[in-house]
Amino acid sequence: MGLTTGAAPFIEQARDSGQRFIEQPYELYTESNHEAWRRLYARQEDSWQRFANRHFLRGLETLRLDPNRVPLLDDVNQFLSPRTGFVARPVSGYVPAYAFFDCLRQRAFPTTITIRDAERLDYLPEPDIFHDIAGHVPMHTDPAFADALVRFGDCAHTAAELAAGIRDKEQQVHQLSSIIRAMARFFWFTIEFGLMREGDELKVYGSGLLSSRGEIEHAIVSPEVQRYPIQLEWVINQGFEIDHYQPLLFIVASFDHLFELVDTLEKWMRLGKLNNVAPGEPSVSEADLRSFLDASS
Repeated sequence: MGLTTGAAPFIEQARDSGQRFIEQPYELYTESNHEAWRRLYARQEDSWQRFANRHFLRGLETLRLDPNRVPLLDDVNQFLSPRTGFVARPVSGYVPAYAFFDCLRQRAFPTTITIRDAERLDYLPEPDIFHDIAGHVPMHTDPAFADALVRFGDCAHTAAELAAGIRDKEQQVHQLSSIIRAMARFFWFTIEFGLMREGDELKVYGSGLLSSRGEIEHAIVSPEVQRYPIQLEWVINQGFEIDHYQPLLFIVASFDHLFELVDTLEKWMRLGKLNNVAPGEPSVSEADLRSFLDASS
């Protein structure tokens, strides 16, 4: 089975033994795994040239990804780290929210090493290496974008710090759950599904869009999509669903603007403005809540 998403014994064994951070056993990739990468990359290239922002395209050149083979993360990091200090760090699967954001703070990006089935390229039950490396990591070569990610990691530390000061457990859970929901929404509408201005054009910088064959074009040209200049108070109160194309997207002016938004997010957190955001999606899982509670104790 190689390292196919949802059917990789190596990953199952790592999870069963409690290993979150792992090595990338490159020899386990099969020709079918490499074929999946080749087909995904080939069908996305034209869309990147048409719709991706210039920082992403420059990042692709910097990383020198092989269009025909699943990337070796050590090779990726050889080109990535000198640019911004970031590294792609292989993981066995889902990383709870606090641990994930803390990795960003340390300039490490938790990276899935499995790849979707070559016969089901549009079916993605969880992130895979194409989403993480071809979607996210080229953006990490841009210093301003990388700094915004690190600043977002700072926000997670602030959330845990604030939670530590709340003695009433019910209030602590309520407030922390609201903050986590606000952070998740911000991450979704910026890092995963963000748009940005380049002169008179709209371009994609969100990794969920960059790694999706259909949605990247839909985000820019479809009349069904509402596109608005980003407003922080709107974003943190806006629910979203993950199982269909996004009907609402937000636009930033630049990555310096994105950094300013993250900075404001933390300031609002300290002022209590994230303590009662609108209910709804995403729900806060027990694992994500527990990760913040453990960090606050």
